[in-house]
Amino acid sequence: MLMLLAILLVTSHGVGNISCSTVPENSTDSLALLDFKAAITNDPSGSLMSSWNTSIHCCKWRGVTCNSKNHGRVTALNLTGQGLSGSISPSVGNLTFLHTLDLSTNHFSGQIPHLNNLQKMQILNLSYNSLDGVIPNTLTNCSNLKQLHLNHNLLNGAIPREIGLLEKLVFFALNNNNLTGTIPPTLGNITHIEEFFLQENQLEGTIPGELGQFSNISMLDLGGNNLSGTIPASLFNLSLLQGLDLHANQLSGSLPSNMGDRLFNLQRLYLGENWLEGRIPDSLCNASMLQQLVLQSNNFTGQIPGSFGKLSSLSTLDLGLNMLEAKDSESWEFLHALENCSALKVLALSNNQLQGVIPNSVGNLSSSLQYLILGGNKLSGTIPPNIGKLSGLVQLSLDESSLTGSIDGWLGDLKNLQYLNLRKNNLSGPIPPSTGNLTWLVELFLDNNGFEGPMPSSLGTPPLLLKLNLSHNNLEGSIPLEISNLKQLINLELASNKLTGEIPDDLALCRNLVTINMERNFIAGNIPESVGNLENLNKLNLAHNNLSGTIPTALGNLQLLNMLDLSYNDLQGEIPMDGIFRNVSSVYLDGNMDLCGGAFDLHMPSCPSFSQRIESKCTWFNIFIPIVGFMSLIMFIYVIFFEKKTSRTSYTSMLSFGKKFPRISYKDVAEATRNFSELNLIGRGSYGSVYRGKLTQAKIQVAIKVFDLGIQCADRSFLSECEALRAIKHRNIVPILTACTTIDNKGNDFVALVYEFMPNGNLDTWLHHRCAGVAPECLTLAQRISIAVGIADALAYLHNDCGRPIIHCDLKPTNILLDDDMNAHLGDFGISRLLRDSTPINLGHSGSNGSVTIKGTIGYIPPEYAQSVHASTSGDVYSFGIILLEMLIGKRPTDSMFEGEMNIVSFVEKNFPKQMSHIIDAHLQEESMLLARVERGNEVRRCLMSLVGVALSCTRLLPSERMNMRQVTANLNAARRSYGIQQLPNARADHSSLEPV
Repeated sequence: MLMLLAILLVTSHGVGNISCSTVPENSTDSLALLDFKAAITNDPSGSLMSSWNTSIHCCKWRGVTCNSKNHGRVTALNLTGQGLSGSISPSVGNLTFLHTLDLSTNHFSGQIPHLNNLQKMQILNLSYNSLDGVIPNTLTNCSNLKQLHLNHNLLNGAIPREIGLLEKLVFFALNNNNLTGTIPPTLGNITHIEEFFLQENQLEGTIPGELGQFSNISMLDLGGNNLSGTIPASLFNLSLLQGLDLHANQLSGSLPSNMGDRLFNLQRLYLGENWLEGRIPDSLCNASMLQQLVLQSNNFTGQIPGSFGKLSSLSTLDLGLNMLEAKDSESWEFLHALENCSALKVLALSNNQLQGVIPNSVGNLSSSLQYLILGGNKLSGTIPPNIGKLSGLVQLSLDESSLTGSIDGWLGDLKNLQYLNLRKNNLSGPIPPSTGNLTWLVELFLDNNGFEGPMPSSLGTPPLLLKLNLSHNNLEGSIPLEISNLKQLINLELASNKLTGEIPDDLALCRNLVTINMERNFIAGNIPESVGNLENLNKLNLAHNNLSGTIPTALGNLQLLNMLDLSYNDLQGEIPMDGIFRNVSSVYLDGNMDLCGGAFDLHMPSCPSFSQRIESKCTWFNIFIPIVGFMSLIMFIYVIFFEKKTSRTSYTSMLSFGKKFPRISYKDVAEATRNFSELNLIGRGSYGSVYRGKLTQAKIQVAIKVFDLGIQCADRSFLSECEALRAIKHRNIVPILTACTTIDNKGNDFVALVYEFMPNGNLDTWLHHRCAGVAPECLTLAQRISIAVGIADALAYLHNDCGRPIIHCDLKPTNILLDDDMNAHLGDFGISRLLRDSTPINLGHSGSNGSVTIKGTIGYIPPEYAQSVHASTSGDVYSFGIILLEMLIGKRPTDSMFEGEMNIVSFVEKNFPKQMSHIIDAHLQEESMLLARVERGNEVRRCLMSLVGVALSCTRLLPSERMNMRQVTANLNAARRSYGIQQLPNARADHSSLEPV
């Protein structure tokens, strides 16, 4: 018995050893994995470096799974979220027993390799990477594929129609890429599909009716594309569908009256931001499980169905920005019906045709209601007091209507309120002290009403308040000292009231203030010196008050301040010279009779006497300028003549007639500009003036940029422009011909740059001056597209193709010049930056640490520059997007219509796509109507939508969400081709130039 037991123990031990040892070393899989590892350029967590080595079996490597039944072959490779960079090696295609490949949430780039040998693969997940190129149609060989995750990459091109052969797919995600073309009808063959995602691409054409064959589908998302046509009726027969998202397309037509009859499981329906019209079907109430219904930004008409009250699970109802009506008690009945929706959290009906008094039944809505948005209608009467019963409200928007009466009696009951918008009504009475009870309040907009009496001191109580706008009311008395308790306040708007007293000195305790607007009041006293401590201040408007005393010099230290209006007060004394006071286009001082001095272009009288401090400063300045001029000369000579011997050859090739351009003297420049005559002045910039001239020796027209070395950093701007332009040459960048560094006839340092002359001026002139009543002098759509493409090409070159990336930093229409043929050329590189290994750029004056000041022009500066210390190529992308919007709607970003929370980006977003035809430039509207008569209306509309889409992608708030300039160029060229333009027409505004070339 003991002998038998011993034999059994020995036998069982041997079996265990055999089980481990008989897993063979598979050289094919090992080599494939090692090739994969070799293509990895960065492994921050060491997941591959630490475990992927030949001393242990590959089946024990991190992320690798093998199956002993298949002789130790690799069946799964899962390295999700490891931060890996590099390309995906094609050797992965040799892991022929692989059933799962998950490389999601990494930084892989390059193209998807051919994986046609992986016929056992069931799950392919490459999502959340930076893969580009087209989707290989060889994926169709992976005939057992059930899940395909390629979302959140940079893939482009068309969706391969062969993917329809993958009939076992149950999950399909290509969303958030740059895919173009149409949705292949062959995808309807994937009848087992359960989740299907194609949103946020650039797909166009109609939605194939074949998608109605997805009998098992639960999620279908095609939103954020350029799809057009009507919604196939077959989609409304998908009885298992839980979520349908078609928002932000160009879908048209009406919804079928029976659309809700078979959507038994539908929970989310997003059809917003399209061109749908007609009535909202009552049958939607038959989709009894509906939780979120979003139909905003369409052209729906008629009444809001009262049958929505049957949707007991409804939590979101957003019907804003339509043409829905409510004129009497019967048509307002829907509000009473919604009392039955106990789960309702969002009710958004803004910007419709709702009229009359808000029914008292509004107070009977769900206690869980958080968002009540009714602004932009034709509401009248008083606000029902029982609205205070909605104690769960987080946002209440009743703006832009004709509401009257006071807001006391109910406001203090909304304890959870964070956003209150009652602007642009006829409300009156005092601002109730109970406002201070709203301890969660973040934004308060009561502007453009008739509120009267003093500002309650309780306004200083809400600890989270970021934005306070009480402008355009009848408020009286002093600004309460308690306002200084709002330590986190960003915007303070008190303009056009009857406020008196002084500006509280403690206002500087609100260290986060970005905007202060107190214009058109009766505020007296001095401007507190402490305002100079508001380091984040961007806009300060104290115009039309009774302020006296001197202008605090500390205002010149505010590096982010780009608009200062102190006009029409009683200020006196010398105007400071630092900071914003050097940018005369951003400072307004008119109507202060006793001010003197300041920058030359302010045209103020000289001060009667100078203090010892000023004399000392001038003496130092006179010593410093020659030194700067001498150093500038030495550096320029080094850059131009000694850094590379080949630079002279390159320089000569830029000159007219192929001859070496002669060196020019101060006398040459003076003669060319007729002694710097105002008649030859083209324009003025931050650091000097630009003149038109004709050089006698060369006998060509040139533009001469003369730098004013009396302005701080002008020498740095000169050198920056030389450094940027010496190494670049591009057809859409203004060619520099030569430079002049010498002394003038008074012995002062003199520097100038000479460029080719652009006879058609700058883009700003064409957009905003020449169009006044002279149609032939306006830019056509074809010309605007070609100008945009030219500048995009130039920026793509600067960012990617000239050695170290160059950031322009000051993109605006005045820096875009047009030659004889209306070709665009990018100029003014005076504050451009060479990107040096992502070195941070400090927002401050030049100092010993080598820091520099990021500058730009109001309206075009990207928002992150107010907080970040880095200039970036994405900043240029933002500025380009603003210019593209300006070209399309004909409005500057600083136009007076953009005030408060509204800027050019939010204005276009609000009107895109439904109202775009109404806000584009008037000349483009005329051109569109003309082309519509020759059956090119849809072509123009698609082109405009594409251009607006590109602009909005460039102006995303987060830099990481913006396109890069190569992507912008590709999209603009696609828009140009869709419009039938291959090159810029020579005729400036001849309508015949609009025909396809």
